[in-house]
Amino acid sequence: MTTDQIILFSLFGAVFALLLWGRFRYDLVAFAALMVGVVTGVVKVDDAFAGFGHPATIVVALVLVVSAGLMRSGAVLLITRTLVDSARGLGSHIALMGGVGAVLSAFMNNVAALALLMPVDIQTARKAGRSPALSLMPLSFATILGGMATLIGTPPNIIIASIREEALGEPYKMFDFAPVGGLTAIAGLVFVALIGWRLIPSREDAGKSVSDLGQYLAELTVPSESKLIGQRLGELQTQADEADVALLGLIRDGKRRYGSSRNARLHAGDTLILEATPDALDEFRASLSLNFSDEKREEHLKAAGEGLDMIEVVVPETARIAGKTAQALGLAWRQGSVLMGISREGRRITEHIRRTVVKPGDILLLLVPKDRGPDVTDWLGCLPLADRGLVVTDNTKVWLAIGLFTAAVLAASVGLLYLPIALGLVVIAYVLTKIVPISEIYDHIEWPVVVLLGSMIPLGAALEDAGGTALIANSLIGLTEGLPGWAVLTVLMLVTMTLSDVLNNTATTIVAAPVGIQMAHTLGVSPDPFLMAVAVAASSAFLTPIGHKNNTLILGPGGYHFGDYWRMGLPLEILVVAVSVPSILLFWPL
Repeated sequence: MTTDQIILFSLFGAVFALLLWGRFRYDLVAFAALMVGVVTGVVKVDDAFAGFGHPATIVVALVLVVSAGLMRSGAVLLITRTLVDSARGLGSHIALMGGVGAVLSAFMNNVAALALLMPVDIQTARKAGRSPALSLMPLSFATILGGMATLIGTPPNIIIASIREEALGEPYKMFDFAPVGGLTAIAGLVFVALIGWRLIPSREDAGKSVSDLGQYLAELTVPSESKLIGQRLGELQTQADEADVALLGLIRDGKRRYGSSRNARLHAGDTLILEATPDALDEFRASLSLNFSDEKREEHLKAAGEGLDMIEVVVPETARIAGKTAQALGLAWRQGSVLMGISREGRRITEHIRRTVVKPGDILLLLVPKDRGPDVTDWLGCLPLADRGLVVTDNTKVWLAIGLFTAAVLAASVGLLYLPIALGLVVIAYVLTKIVPISEIYDHIEWPVVVLLGSMIPLGAALEDAGGTALIANSLIGLTEGLPGWAVLTVLMLVTMTLSDVLNNTATTIVAAPVGIQMAHTLGVSPDPFLMAVAVAASSAFLTPIGHKNNTLILGPGGYHFGDYWRMGLPLEILVVAVSVPSILLFWPL
């Protein structure tokens, strides 16, 4: 080995060891390794920051912003709210949620897809009286599997496409991964839904770490042109159950109706009295196109800024609002804000929310103009609760968001636009149409992942330039000498899977993809089957909670232990190899 190869292998070994140790965050480890590479001369100074402008890095960042737009517009809610039913059997629920998660993951970041569906799955488990541990792991695995089917579903596919463009002059297109990744995902989903979930250890304490979201007594108003006018209040029960909202009654002409309110026909301006979590409240409002407040206040709110935020604050004894009502304090006209709900432990609230005297210890759910949450909180004299990432769904733009994204995917699929350009145009359109507020764009980008990619790409290129990937490829070929091509492909997949189970799948792909290309060149065959093998294997991190972010996300909410994952993950990985290798040889022959 040359000196450069020794330094680079040492750097990668140190990176892998530190990532396994977990003492330092992965982006710091990767960036430090890049700096050491520059100082030691194995990475050229001119190439040091090339990774941050790499198409793979840009696409990962843009996909996260687009995913946020699809969620904020209610596009994903439109799909999920009609499908979830707590009365459904566990196997059927896992199959349905897994299918929805897989499809969403194919067209949006799979971490974002899980983050969106995980609260839905937890709430469904609570309603059904079962532990969320039985369904969260299958949901996580399903979203990982779904990402294999398209170019933008998971970062490894994006990186593979970029590496192919550099090596062969042309990247993979949007659905080039579908024949192999799609079949593998379908086989994996069938296993997870029929057999896999039965292998998850059952514990009585599983899922107890999931904190209950606070329930608020809240109000929503029927707008003047609502389709609900003339319907009975009780007819909204189905939508209320789907959103996990309790319908308590209604207020008309400033008076609360009791007793027969469920049989009352709704009028314009009626105020529905509800009990719900903030997310459930927003889902119910968006699904029925209800107003946050009366129409006059609604218009005032929309004119107050570029958007709206939902915040939660707790009322101390010294607060300005303590002992007063929101109406008497002039919260609406002084601060352009609306009191949406009050959470008061152990006490009944029988008055109109805006006319209810706020007491110390109450938790208030407020709708405020964009970025004015801290100012309104200070003016009220309240204390902010930890940010739970509450967002206000703008369901009036759901089809616009879907249309823009679909147009971009089609344009990229048929080669009219380069994928990063197509996604960039979607982001610009989302900002111009206020689907995603411009002030939030950078909040949705996962910067540690960007730093990881930007740092590892130059190191991977340096390893290839120094002949390191050729050395690894030749070693693997030496180990598999005399074996048929499919066996060599299988060995590459097993090695890549092993790395991906203990390392970040992005880092694994950056190292394994050039090795696959070199192995193909040494054998004198097409690199495509080897690249596809790396793409599938790098995404197949099912043995540990650290191999993929989705597995880490469910660790606490599911009450899992480190050793729980392999029970379903090991047979799933074996199935992935058994299905994907023949599929690769069929659709991407050697």
